[in-house]
Amino acid sequence: MAELSINLFYTGTLFVGLAAALFLLHTLGAALPALGVRQVATTAGAVSLPTRVSLAGGLPAWASRTTHLAVLILTGSLVARTIASGHPPYTNMWEYQVAFSWAILVFFSLFNWRYHQPSLGTFVLPVAFALLAVSAAFFPSKIDPLVPALQANRILAIHVGTMISAYSVLSVSFGAAALYLLQGKERRFPRLPGRALLDTIAYRSVALGVPLLALGIGLGAYWGYSAWGRYWGWDPKE
Repeated sequence: MAELSINLFYTGTLFVGLAAALFLLHTLGAALPALGVRQVATTAGAVSLPTRVSLAGGLPAWASRTTHLAVLILTGSLVARTIASGHPPYTNMWEYQVAFSWAILVFFSLFNWRYHQPSLGTFVLPVAFALLAVSAAFFPSKIDPLVPALQANRILAIHVGTMISAYSVLSVSFGAAALYLLQGKERRFPRLPGRALLDTIAYRSVALGVPLLALGIGLGAYWGYSAWGRYWGWDPKE
C-alpha cells in the first residue's frame, strides 16, 4: 500500500500541474484554434471557408474536471498511506504537504462550484502544485515509527485535520484577494470577475477559515497539555 500511495501521489501531482496550466490559459484568455466552416456570400454564390473557432470557453470545464480527477487520485494516495502506516496521514512533512494540497483542491472545487469563478484556480492551484512538488523534491516519503506525542491518533486527526482545513479554505481568500488587486479600481480585465464578487468570495472563505483556525489552535493547546503537560510553549509554530 505504501508503494501504491507514492505512485498515486506522483500521478495526482501531474494532474494538479495540468489543471493549474489550464486555469492559467483560461485567465489569460488563451484560445485553442480549431477548424470550422462558415458560409461566405460572394457574387458567385455561397463559398465555404475555414475559420478559427475559439475553444477557450471549454478550458474551465476541462480544468475543473482535471482538478476533480486529481482530488480522487490524491484521496486514494492518502487512504493507501493511512492503511500502510496505521495512522492519519499527517505525521511528517511529506504526509502533511500532500494532505494540505488535497484539502486546497477540495475547498477550491467547492467555491468554484458555488460561484463559478474558475479564474481563482490561476492563483490557488499553483499553491497546491508547489506543495506537492516540494514534497517530491525535499521530503522523504518513508514511514517511520511515531514519537509518543504523535501516537494519540484521535486528537492528532482532529487537530491537524482542522488546521489543514483552515489553511486550505484561507487559500481561496488568497486567490480572490490576488484577483481583486489585479483588477484594480477600474476593472482592468472585463473577462475576470468583478471586485464586488471577489470581495464576497474572500469574505466568506475568511468567515469559514478563521473559526476553523481558532478551533484548531484550541485543540492544539489541549493536545499540547496532554502530550507535554503545558497548553502553550512559544515554539515557532505556536
